[in-house]
Amino acid sequence: MGQEICQSHFTRQDFRRFRARLRQETATLSDWLHTGRFVPTGGVAGFEIEAWLVDRHGQPAPLNRVFLERLADPLVVPELSLFNIELNTPPLPLHGDVLRRMHTNLESLWRRCQQVAAELEAAVALIGILPTLRLEDLTLEHMSAQQRYRAINEQILQRRRGRPMELAIHGAETLSLTHPDVMLEAATTSFQTHLQVAAPEAAAFFNAALALSAPMVAVAANSPLLFGKTLWQETRIPLFEQGVALAGGVRANDPNYWRVTFGSGYIQESLLELFVENQAHYPPLLPVDLSAEPAEQLPHLRLHNGTIWRWNRPLLGFEADGTPHLRIEHRVMPAGPSIPDTIANAALYYGLVHELARATPPVTAMLDFAQCRANFYAAAREGLRAEVVWLNGRRGSLRQLLLEELLPLARRGLRALDIHAADMNEYLDLIAARIASGRTGADWQRRFLARHGPDLSALTLAYLEQQRSGEPVWRWPD
Repeated sequence: MGQEICQSHFTRQDFRRFRARLRQETATLSDWLHTGRFVPTGGVAGFEIEAWLVDRHGQPAPLNRVFLERLADPLVVPELSLFNIELNTPPLPLHGDVLRRMHTNLESLWRRCQQVAAELEAAVALIGILPTLRLEDLTLEHMSAQQRYRAINEQILQRRRGRPMELAIHGAETLSLTHPDVMLEAATTSFQTHLQVAAPEAAAFFNAALALSAPMVAVAANSPLLFGKTLWQETRIPLFEQGVALAGGVRANDPNYWRVTFGSGYIQESLLELFVENQAHYPPLLPVDLSAEPAEQLPHLRLHNGTIWRWNRPLLGFEADGTPHLRIEHRVMPAGPSIPDTIANAALYYGLVHELARATPPVTAMLDFAQCRANFYAAAREGLRAEVVWLNGRRGSLRQLLLEELLPLARRGLRALDIHAADMNEYLDLIAARIASGRTGADWQRRFLARHGPDLSALTLAYLEQQRSGEPVWRWPD
């Protein structure tokens, strides 16, 4: 959940000072965009992937503190819970052998993580929601020690006036419960791609990412279970949204009170619109005084943006010489099921977003935003079987849309990026086989339970065995 802070309790003066600095830094960002200060090119890609630590029985293992001490790698950092970690890989120019290099980097890091976990009689799992997770695992005793997490929990509960978090998910089964803190969010682990974009093209890329959220969440679905209930194909989506909602009761339908959101509309001119929305409509959660940090890096704006978890989020970064750049973080995909699946998902997204961002007429003229959002939630619920309305009113299943239109579009996009043809074919063929078979990670988990019964430990251990094989999920046996 972002950068560490040095305090967890705040005064009214802290909030006033933070809001003033946030206004100033948002105005500075506006000036930069109007004067063309940003890096003039894009085409740099990267990702982060969250993972679970599990014991020999497939149960969550709250070991990230000792695990991270032994691993001692700055690319692997703690997450909200003691049984989660985050793996990062270096950003790379999006051309040539980039897909192969991404695969090599992630696999190398993952294998080192597995070696250290094995020393602790544990393993690392890439899966959206761990099937063996129990509600009683999600306690503050299992929250990582970082001040940031304690502060976010405290601030959200204060704004809810002590009311517990309320979770209600209606899928194949129904789950309804309350929880006293934000640890529900620890049940969700994601694969988040980053794409650096040139400022003049950023709005088009962001809008394309919004439209692609539906097909990407469907093709990557890997979170069908929560606390023993079969819910959505990608249950992470409603769980994360409801697990850190800022308000409850009658205000719950106000989008300004959802800290995890699909958004309120397309971008019209530039990504500045989202940062202005941040400043105007989202109350600060971490009003930390960052005046000791370089003012030209807009630290308050970036910290505040990090506490608003849009499914597609704008990011502000800086080159080594201090020149700012813009990135789009695409957050809809879960972790797993395998490393080849992960890189294939990235390949599909990067190819599609580059083609769709340059479509004529633009996405905004071909797909109403309300329908774009409806597509996303339908895809999260139903996966590849979801019926959607696509560009220019085309109706059909996502499975059909992906096979007939989006896969060819992704190939065109990757060719235009000069991605090596053999790599492009390998990863997109993997996606094609997954779609044709219907074998997503979510589908495999449901099939396993149907065949072997409701033994969640057996499911998790079988999943881990298949994941270690390195085979893509469409080849996994039931």
